[in-house]
Amino acid sequence: MAQPDNQSKRFFESLSGAGKSIAVLTSGGDAQGMNAAVRAVVRMGIYVGAKVYFIREGYQGMVDGGEENIKEASWESVSSMLQMGGTVIGSARCKEFRSHEGRLKAAHNLVQRGITNLCVIGGDGSLTGANLFREEWSGLLEELVQQGLIDEDAVQKYSALHIVGMVGSIDNDFCGTDMTIGTDSALHRIIEVVDAIMTTAQSHQRTFVLEVMGRHCGYLALVSALACGADWVLIPEMPPEDGWEEKMCQKLSANRAGMKRLNIIIVAEGAIDCNNKPITTDHVKDLVVRCLGFDTRVTILGHVQRGGTPSAFDRILASRMGVEAVIALLETTANTPACVVSLCGNQAVRLPLMECVQMVGRQESFENNLKTYKLLAHRKLESELPHSNFNIAVLNVGAPAAGMNAAVRSAVRVGISEGHKMFAVNDGFEGFYKGQIKEIKWADVGGWTGQGGSLLGTKRTLPAKHVEKIAEQMRAHNINALLVIGGFEAYLGLMELLEARGKYDEFCVPMVMVPATVSNNVPGSDLSIDTALNSIVETCDRIKQSASGTKRRVFIIETMGGYCGYLASVGGLAAGADAAYIYEEPFDIRDLQSNVEHLTEKMKGAIQRGLVLRNENSNENYTTDFIYQLYSEEGRGVFDCRKNVLGHMQQGGAPSPFDRNFGTKISAKAMLWLTKKMNETFRQGRVFANTEDTCCLLGMRRRALVFQPVVQLKDETDFVHRIPKEQWWLKLRPLMKILAKYKTSYDVSDSGQLEHVVRNIQPKESDPSGAM
Repeated sequence: MAQPDNQSKRFFESLSGAGKSIAVLTSGGDAQGMNAAVRAVVRMGIYVGAKVYFIREGYQGMVDGGEENIKEASWESVSSMLQMGGTVIGSARCKEFRSHEGRLKAAHNLVQRGITNLCVIGGDGSLTGANLFREEWSGLLEELVQQGLIDEDAVQKYSALHIVGMVGSIDNDFCGTDMTIGTDSALHRIIEVVDAIMTTAQSHQRTFVLEVMGRHCGYLALVSALACGADWVLIPEMPPEDGWEEKMCQKLSANRAGMKRLNIIIVAEGAIDCNNKPITTDHVKDLVVRCLGFDTRVTILGHVQRGGTPSAFDRILASRMGVEAVIALLETTANTPACVVSLCGNQAVRLPLMECVQMVGRQESFENNLKTYKLLAHRKLESELPHSNFNIAVLNVGAPAAGMNAAVRSAVRVGISEGHKMFAVNDGFEGFYKGQIKEIKWADVGGWTGQGGSLLGTKRTLPAKHVEKIAEQMRAHNINALLVIGGFEAYLGLMELLEARGKYDEFCVPMVMVPATVSNNVPGSDLSIDTALNSIVETCDRIKQSASGTKRRVFIIETMGGYCGYLASVGGLAAGADAAYIYEEPFDIRDLQSNVEHLTEKMKGAIQRGLVLRNENSNENYTTDFIYQLYSEEGRGVFDCRKNVLGHMQQGGAPSPFDRNFGTKISAKAMLWLTKKMNETFRQGRVFANTEDTCCLLGMRRRALVFQPVVQLKDETDFVHRIPKEQWWLKLRPLMKILAKYKTSYDVSDSGQLEHVVRNIQPKESDPSGAM
């Protein structure tokens, strides 16, 4: 891994927390991932030399004070917290803190312990309360002096209160961040339930009406509708017009007539009609029964959505936010406004807290979700479709990856909505040259969103040897554009087709690739999909749990990824690993020995379990067996060892909500681009596209989805090891080391700038799932 430059190193190492006290609290409704954030704040705080305190039961604990409520945290006190849902330090609504008297008590309790740095994890109400407390701070101290509770020295010493917020809310209802901590996990719970319900609904030809949380925000309802292909969704932000009942029933009836055996209607708990009248699940059920006579059931998900373990996404998000929050606290001055740590694309940013709270209106990502849902769920009549004579082929290339089917469904339906004829190619380029091509219709892709693997079939075959036969098939089916969904082979295949343009005019058509691979090794895209990460994290949780109650044990786990260490590194951060060995960061026997010694030292204390991940191709000599035997021998008498090769289970399973939506949104965007390019290059009765910018890869780069000509990505690619030459996630590796108690240099060159919130802070479709 490239080391941070000296300037960045000095910057980080100058951020000493010595003599500072930081307190962390969780407030308002609980959200999965809050514990990961608390753990990161505690460990990062201790790492920089600060004293860190838990404030239990939110603001109530701050007002009540006492040893039980405001307690110093140790490194070990946050062990085994990462995988726990809810918040282990408790959360409560606190009326008393809303009063001046309550805030005066809270200020006294903090000053007694020398705490002037607060990290607040909660929703906008909790963060607004924290900002008010900060603004009143000097006045509160003066009152405490007048009451004889503190002296003037304390006023001088603790003159300013610094606040950094992190948004913990399952509703994703905070302006300025693409995702709030807990949202992705709540979507996991909803989708698990919907997937289970769909199987029983299909068996009995039933209609299910599901209520999901969201009193004022329909994000969960909208995104889960997108992720499961629901027939209808009702949300507070989009009150349906008069007559919606009839339209909905017509839609449900048409779907049944089209051989669909089930209907799913998703209702946000705060759904209203255009007259501000609540729309309840019972009202929707009665409507369906009365008008259509369908067997209909209601399921209210309730607090299930807040429960369970946090997803890999939420653990990584919360860990990154927690570390960033501590750095932000150490950098604050008396003039720095209270800030909130947010996510924009795949970057952590800092924004003024009150600018975020006062911002009215939905994030642009919400509107993008809404547009995409309407495009995919509601089929237009033939007479409403634009007329197009274009034919588009879609194929999967490389290893199967969860999310591929969602991408194909999206492509087919958007293509048909644009008036094109869509063709499915089975078994990748191999099926292409063999002529396994047929037209695919709207109804053919119903129910595809939640299915893992590749329903089209996929092979690793590259096209170079078969370009003549593929050109014949392109000509035979009059294919005017290509959408390729896959991993590194898809990228190589697209380059080979581009090269073949010189010889075969059939390849002079717009071509675009959408990345879908568990390895996340495609140049030009920071993110591919995250279902494999969730598989790794779930397995690590179970493996670690299997050791509870036994003697001290270290687990050595091998992950997939080829030469790309993404899964091992980011999975390691999400699972709380002690080390992750990857090809990109060379290691030798001294590093292995150092890691064993580090673990041995930890195991002599209160730590019971250790976790070490190894990427499958990290080193040809230091194999998983070798590392297992080394750890077993060197740890003898202190801990024992177990090993596990995760293998193909990482490729299997139903796609995560993130992958369903990433696949859906990025594929829809790719199809609209193909339409535009075909229209631009249509000359004298045919499409002729032979410029570099008509053969692109669509990928997430930092904060935006970008179309990049594959030719321009050549210089960014290590073709021998099938990885990009530069990989953003390598910057996350020091976080894992810091949280595992290693001394390391952390590059903060991306940190430290306080940005401002503007309406639609991000560029078009910038959030991490494009937009989730």
